[in-house]
Amino acid sequence: MSEVLAAQRLFDLTGEVALVTGASSGLGARFATVLAAHGAKVIAAARRMDRLTELAAGNPGISPLALDVNDTASLEESLAQAELMAGPLTLLVNNAGIAGSGRIADTTLEDWRAVQNTNVDAVWHLSRAFAMRLMARKSVGAIINIASVASMKVGETSASYAISKAAVLHMTKAQAVEWARFGIRVNAIAPGYIHSDMTDGYLASPAGHAMIQKIPQRRAGDPSDLDGTLLLLASKRASGFMARTAIIVDGGHALA
Repeated sequence: MSEVLAAQRLFDLTGEVALVTGASSGLGARFATVLAAHGAKVIAAARRMDRLTELAAGNPGISPLALDVNDTASLEESLAQAELMAGPLTLLVNNAGIAGSGRIADTTLEDWRAVQNTNVDAVWHLSRAFAMRLMARKSVGAIINIASVASMKVGETSASYAISKAAVLHMTKAQAVEWARFGIRVNAIAPGYIHSDMTDGYLASPAGHAMIQKIPQRRAGDPSDLDGTLLLLASKRASGFMARTAIIVDGGHALA
């Protein structure tokens, strides 16, 4: 029988080197902080260096990195810079994303492409570059893609966003199937409405209040509601036999 590990050891991320995209605010900042609190060296990446510097100032386990996930040509250089800062990467959290609004008939080509470029194409390119680095050095690692409850439950005015996040879920499956043999675990988190810079304006509106009443738990989530799921998928001890799993954290919203 395998050794039974205490929770502290099960979720101890000492030795892990994580890159978290979209880490300048909201869920990304929370993810970076939680991973660092459990022993990982974290590269917090985003475009807003002022916010990243502020985040890292209070946490020696976090280092800031300027990164535009849409700048495909710079991704290899950014990964190399991250590894110079903290050592060989072992974990990628694809959190960077933007919201889309509007019905299909009202969505411009420019808006459609902006959402797909950030939410889908960037995940494709960065994950591929990250996985190929791990395979080249024959190292194990993990990718956590941030999807959404919108992947499964389409709102009337968020079609482009919902489609992009559905693509992320299917991409997670494709990545997991292809890279599992190399020791790279790929899974996803599908949050419901979580308080953040992106959602707080809507959640405070009359439409947001009405939506919350449809959630079985009658509340929006707090970023801390994702801590356990993040740690589960980040820990090779806790999720070593998990691949292509999408964990829904939504207060039951997808069932409503």
